[in-house]
Amino acid sequence: MIDTHAHLYAEEFDEDRDAVLVRAKEAGIQRILLPNIDATTIDRLNALAMSSDMCVPMMGLHPCYVKEDYKEQLQTIKIEFAKNDYIAVGEIGIDLYWDKTTQAYQEVAFIEQCRWAEEMRLPIAIHSRESTDLIIELIKRNAFKELTGVFHCFGGSMEQAKEMIGMGFRLGIGGVVTFKNSTLREVLRDIALENIVVETDSPYLAPTPYRGKRNETSYITEVVKQLSYVYEVSEQEIKNRTTENALALFKL
Repeated sequence: MIDTHAHLYAEEFDEDRDAVLVRAKEAGIQRILLPNIDATTIDRLNALAMSSDMCVPMMGLHPCYVKEDYKEQLQTIKIEFAKNDYIAVGEIGIDLYWDKTTQAYQEVAFIEQCRWAEEMRLPIAIHSRESTDLIIELIKRNAFKELTGVFHCFGGSMEQAKEMIGMGFRLGIGGVVTFKNSTLREVLRDIALENIVVETDSPYLAPTPYRGKRNETSYITEVVKQLSYVYEVSEQEIKNRTTENALALFKL
């Protein structure tokens, strides 16, 4: 399996990161893809990627960290692509849940990073909390014809899913699919398995039965169990297909 979105370099793992990686390997994880947050997390992310052959880095500016200094942040982050190998531009996007006052900055930063991705022929990992329709509209308006990637932590409607897939994107499915009150299972029943990848977003959004606790990559097995139920296939089939999807999308 491949955990396509996890922040294992975060401080929440400082006390037991090695043990978390061991548990991930025991659970059958081959790769853990690490999206960046901002300029302050670059060194931590790269250090983990260099110390563990399981961990593969992305590079980008997370929308929740887009502030008035976003141009300087973007400059620092863009330089990284010339210094190291990154498999994607991420985590990027727009977040209108926490702070709508920075929306204009977020839109500019998102579009700029999409341009990088298209130029470098890299996929993007999109954060779209309370902004899915806006992001779809921005991608179309700016005529990004070669852009691919994943809508991380997908929890939207069937109409949104079809729009994303039609644009060449996959859906990142994590702990939300296991939540009792989630409607995601019903949406996914009409979405072909070839269009999804699995993720944890560790340390956030732990699946049931760990909900409310720190999430970690090994818990992705709970996501796989739920998807096995949704698609009425074996857990091994879910593992095989989502791994194939991730390998192809991120060119691993």
